[in-house]
Amino acid sequence: MTIEERLDDMERELGRVKRRSRLLLGAILVLTGGLIVLAAVKTTVPQGIIKELRAKRIALEDENGIVRVSLTGDKEMSGLWLLNDKGEPRASLSVDKNGPRLSLTAGKNMPSALLGANDSTSGLNLWDEKEETLSSLSVNKNGPGLSLTYKSGKAGVWLYATNIGPGLDLNDYNGESRASFGVNKLGPTLTLKDEKGMPRLKAGRAELTAPDGKTLGYPESSLILFGPDGKVIWSAIK
Repeated sequence: MTIEERLDDMERELGRVKRRSRLLLGAILVLTGGLIVLAAVKTTVPQGIIKELRAKRIALEDENGIVRVSLTGDKEMSGLWLLNDKGEPRASLSVDKNGPRLSLTAGKNMPSALLGANDSTSGLNLWDEKEETLSSLSVNKNGPGLSLTYKSGKAGVWLYATNIGPGLDLNDYNGESRASFGVNKLGPTLTLKDEKGMPRLKAGRAELTAPDGKTLGYPESSLILFGPDGKVIWSAIK
């Protein structure tokens, strides 16, 4: 073997040694980094289940840094808010001094639905894009009720069930009662009114006051017609 051949063999062996050294060094660095990360995790993350987490506000952001979920709590109110990609609230569940409240929002920060409760009433309210109440379902000490509202803000339909009995009121655009049907201790009754609010027809059980001050009772099969002045002009009793 010539000297040149021996030099070539030595160069090749030296290259193999260098490659092994680099691989060994890389493995050592990876292992060392893993040990460091493991040690850091063990020292910063408590073992087992986290029993309590305390914070005044928790916010979750998207990739653009916009808050999309917010959980807050203070002496005035505690609640959960869900926001759109512009940071505008679209849904919230909160509790304040008036009681619990669930709100769904449509349009530009205007509510479309609200479910809430306070000391006297709990209910669900629905709004349009102009923040005008269109429907309301409520429960108070008298019982539950459902209201459908005109654009004027006046109740058009009022359906209720109280301790006196259930009933349905139909109102005109000004909120004046024009027709009502109910069931009370006397029995079922139907009343139709004119634009001045004067009764023009009654059907079913009724109690009316005669001109002499006496109370007249009418059974379920009664039909009574009134004039514009509210006086009885015709009646049929079976």
